[in-house]
Amino acid sequence: MNKTDRMLAIVLELQRKELLRAEDLAAIFETSVRTIYRDIQALSESGVPIIGATGIGYSLVDGYFLPPVNFTAEEAVTLLIGTDWIEQHFDAGYGAKAQSSQKKIEAILPQSAREEVERIRSTMKLVTANGYQISDDELRFMELIRSALIEKRKVSFHYVKSLPEADGNRHSFRVVAPYGLVLVQGTWTLLAHCDLRNELRHFRLSRMKELALLQEEYCLPDDFHLEQYKPPDDRNIQVRILADTSIRDKMMESRNFFMEKIEEHPDGLLVSLRVRHPEDLLKWVLGWGGDVVVLEPDSLRKLVREEAQKMLERY
Repeated sequence: MNKTDRMLAIVLELQRKELLRAEDLAAIFETSVRTIYRDIQALSESGVPIIGATGIGYSLVDGYFLPPVNFTAEEAVTLLIGTDWIEQHFDAGYGAKAQSSQKKIEAILPQSAREEVERIRSTMKLVTANGYQISDDELRFMELIRSALIEKRKVSFHYVKSLPEADGNRHSFRVVAPYGLVLVQGTWTLLAHCDLRNELRHFRLSRMKELALLQEEYCLPDDFHLEQYKPPDDRNIQVRILADTSIRDKMMESRNFFMEKIEEHPDGLLVSLRVRHPEDLLKWVLGWGGDVVVLEPDSLRKLVREEAQKMLERY
């Protein structure tokens, strides 16, 4: 990296972070601290308002922002595909912002770069995962939850669980403190602290009803960081399935969330999965018809037999 490129990159780093030491910048750009000192001095002399304090680091004066920089065609394509994705998967508020961002990016591109970007984009297409289209209710819920996250206010909703409780009931009323929104396999999920269970829980927006923003406020724990959060793995039931070799390709492409590995076996393909409940795989297993056999556990084998018997009685 030459000096000019490095100085521009230094300003971008200072713009992105509030405070950086010379040692930090030297590590980022793989150069000496002395070189960073010289670059900072040159930037200051050229009019970039950099504040420096011995032993603390460098920062930019509040309000300073570097004018738009030129993008390569590949960089522009990356950003524009990102705006396409946000427009498809986020609520109307962010969808509109994605469109305006797209126009601004395209506006600053030279004509030659704009033509190359359009040519590259014409060769790519985003398709919603599994053909799933987010509902109007989910889009509305997402916007409301974003407000709750920003304002640190609790929300309430009626929730329908995928599996019933011991009493057979699947419906419950929840009051939660939102911690973050996560997109999992094309489905938006709310990570929140549940007042009813007094612990972190995951709630699919598609299973919510009558979501409401409450006046009650909450404080996010200081040690919680969404990007570092990993849900506890409570999939303790081991499932083994033997599949016919005729569906090898389809099985490989199925990418089931619970699947751990697929191994060659003298009688076919040995598929290993881990689940929380045997019911989690019932419909998936039935979808393969007679091309798969559940080897274990017996509880899942029993569920398959019972469901097959119900189907036989209907036909």
